[in-house]
Amino acid sequence: MTVRQFDVVVLGSGPGGEGASMKAVKSGRRVCAVEQSPYVGGACTHTATIPSKALRHAVQRLVDVQGDHPELRAELARTTTLRDMLRTAYSVVSRQVQLRSTFYERNRVDLVVGKARFLDANTVEVTEPRGSVELLSAKAFVVATGSHPYHPPGVDFSHPRVFDSDTILKLRDAPQTMLIYGAGVIGCEYASMFRMLGVKVDLVNTRDRLLSFLDDEISDALSYHLREQGVLIRHQEEMEKVEAREDSVVLQLKSGKQLKADVFLWANGRTGNSSGLGLEALGIAVDSRGCIQVNDAYQTSVPHIYAVGDVVGAPSLASASYDQGRFAATHIVEGRLEHKLVKDIPTGIYTSPEISSLGRTERELTKAGVPYEVGHAFFKSLARAQITGRTVGMLKLLFHRETRELLGIHCFGDNASEIIHIGQAIMAQDGPGNSIDYFINTTFNYPTMAEAYRVAALNGINRLF
Repeated sequence: MTVRQFDVVVLGSGPGGEGASMKAVKSGRRVCAVEQSPYVGGACTHTATIPSKALRHAVQRLVDVQGDHPELRAELARTTTLRDMLRTAYSVVSRQVQLRSTFYERNRVDLVVGKARFLDANTVEVTEPRGSVELLSAKAFVVATGSHPYHPPGVDFSHPRVFDSDTILKLRDAPQTMLIYGAGVIGCEYASMFRMLGVKVDLVNTRDRLLSFLDDEISDALSYHLREQGVLIRHQEEMEKVEAREDSVVLQLKSGKQLKADVFLWANGRTGNSSGLGLEALGIAVDSRGCIQVNDAYQTSVPHIYAVGDVVGAPSLASASYDQGRFAATHIVEGRLEHKLVKDIPTGIYTSPEISSLGRTERELTKAGVPYEVGHAFFKSLARAQITGRTVGMLKLLFHRETRELLGIHCFGDNASEIIHIGQAIMAQDGPGNSIDYFINTTFNYPTMAEAYRVAALNGINRLF
């Protein structure tokens, strides 16, 4: 059998795979990308980020129209179904696939559809959908196969009332009640989304607070607003058993509680797509959740085999995965580490309102003994927020008391994931360029949400003495 030769073979066409492929091919390398699905984009495009955020936007628009035109509320509720909103979401997916496909075509990256498995450290075997086999050889490999929802034993995911974060997007009609087990980013986003649709939601959290990696004030704000919207949050609970019935699902908790709802959504963790790749035979370590172990350059224990994106675990963000792919390809073609690519990556959480965070939290700064101060800008005081009616939220800046260096940015409110990038540009500056004084000495358009930076900076400076 003929073996096709390449400089770099990339397994997966999600953000990590795309980042690696484009960086390598633009550096003059001959690149082949292997994708198991007939369409490029990975889980990000097909089952996770894009469809869920498009659905959220459709839901938010419906809620906004209902709020602005209460006389239409009953008619909209009757005529606009979850199915209609999902159809809109998947139209976005289709456009994204078309766009991303042109990247591979225009840059002349060979694209092979099929399931890949390493035969040895320099050869992969790709089994195509019709059963034919192709052999690919390369000097370097990038594994960017992504992840899928973790399925615990004892939960019947084939039952029509039991869903995970992939299959929930196939729900045809909004239920009256929903149980969500797992209050991480995915669980909180879907809790917010379905509550906006009028679904009664129980959100079961295995920890003592929501999204504990966030700044405490932001986490508390999220809890408050989810509860205000009507989500019932149950902290420090663990699943004992899930009983899927014909007409409902019953969740039994180890605390003795029993919760009943029309549907059950499991949102407690994901598993790396590393099984079946033949990594074990190469001595490449994989943990209990299928995540591949890598070093700072994203190299596995076999130096010319790299792994990036969700298959290596946290932070499991599409933005981070793309940069990790570029990072790995840079190391392949130039032999250098580009740490700046993976430093200070913002977190975007698409609850309603949104959350975005960058840098350190108050808890981290206090523990490290860093002398910092806090500046707040509450959206309810901003003219632009008053004009749009989106007054819930705040921007919070953390900065060094002595050097005034910006240490952390935390935003809760409408368009938080966009607002964060203004501060990100300042945090990326070296030396005196990274100073909270930038926001005081810069003129912002008025009225804008960007003005929140000036308000927060002045508020923080006023605390100094």
